[in-house]
Amino acid sequence: MRDPTTQPILHHYDASPWAEVARLALGLKGLEWGSVIIPTVCPKPELATLTGGYVRTPVLQIGADVFCDTLAILEALEVRWPEPSLYPPPLGAGHRALALKAGGPVFLAAVGVALADLPDEGFEEFWADRERRFGLRREAFRAMVPSLRSAFAQHLEWLERELADGRPFLGGDAPGHGDLAHFMLVWFAARGGPFDAVAPALTPWARRVAEVGHGHPTPLTAEAALAAARAATPSFTTGGRPVAVRQEGSQDPPVEGRLAAEDATGFWIVRHHPQTGCVAVRFPWEGQILEDA
Repeated sequence: MRDPTTQPILHHYDASPWAEVARLALGLKGLEWGSVIIPTVCPKPELATLTGGYVRTPVLQIGADVFCDTLAILEALEVRWPEPSLYPPPLGAGHRALALKAGGPVFLAAVGVALADLPDEGFEEFWADRERRFGLRREAFRAMVPSLRSAFAQHLEWLERELADGRPFLGGDAPGHGDLAHFMLVWFAARGGPFDAVAPALTPWARRVAEVGHGHPTPLTAEAALAAARAATPSFTTGGRPVAVRQEGSQDPPVEGRLAAEDATGFWIVRHHPQTGCVAVRFPWEGQILEDA
């Protein structure tokens, strides 16, 4: 890996569905990136130090700029490394709308398919974490599995109709954000296994998206990532009013800082910590609750 203060660093774990979207985006752009593997359940102390308490997966770091949520991550990659684009014509910005569709109720349906057969033994911490943070009780979840399977099957039928005209990708001849997000659903439902078992009609498209790859990752420790933040200068060093950021549907603690900037797609807050120095943390508007602290 080159200079860790300028190269992207992804905080993720292998089985994370949304991290797969970010990994493919890094691959589509052919980037070298640092790979920090984080725990699948809380606590995640180094990640919380970097973000101020945001512990969802994935998080992207570029020096002292920190991007929370996949929407913010892909936006950051597109701004800094615009070619090849995650929003190729003719669909262009429509890829973002497609990606948002993948993050709606159909994501829970994919979770239902992926985790339906997850055993009790050995996953006690996982279920306890998801119940504490998201109210996802194991027994209640399993009762929903039949309806979730049905909803996911309907989504696959929609994808099949979208691709029925023979185009290689949802937006045309080139893969984009929308393809990565919907591929993630199939990838997660298959739990990394053969796509044929989950979506046989979509297997050619899924294989084409998978061939995008993950770029050029290099293992990196969490300590090295924190040091990279400390050695860099963030995009914003001062902010205005104190604010707190929470995630919809989550009991995770809020991230507190000072509001530095906001625009049509998201906002920045500035934070300070002895292990990171000053960092600027970016959130999208979708899925976030911004309040005065």
